[in-house]
Amino acid sequence: MSVDVYLNFNGNCREAAEFYAEVFGLEKPKIMTFGEAPQHPDYALPEEAKGLVMHTRLNIDGSNVMFSDVFPGMPFVAGNNISLSIVNKDLDKINTYFNQLKEGGTVVMELQETFWSKCYGSLKDKFGIEWLFNYDNGESVF
Repeated sequence: MSVDVYLNFNGNCREAAEFYAEVFGLEKPKIMTFGEAPQHPDYALPEEAKGLVMHTRLNIDGSNVMFSDVFPGMPFVAGNNISLSIVNKDLDKINTYFNQLKEGGTVVMELQETFWSKCYGSLKDKFGIEWLFNYDNGESVF
């Protein structure tokens, strides 16, 4: 299991990820944009979102640091744009952690299957910390 850092940016994620890759001597990151992700048929993707970064990741000295732009219209507060991500191969642990951390907190997205994970969800705990949960089957699309 790992606890990874997830950083959100307000439209400049690509620039930030490429900068950090250069600073830490890493390859240019592989980037998935919102426009490259499968689209929900009931929700049209705004034109201004298509080129924004949905996900990228760097391994900096053994730690995964993940990055994305906030979706247009979603709140962005510099300094509050960091989340902790639980990445685990044990679905029972993911469910247990999620259910315990949601007590007194706010569920942002219930645990559910997505195009990138058999089980993904997010919440803000009672202390205001945002947690992301992701099942790791060893076959990441990112």
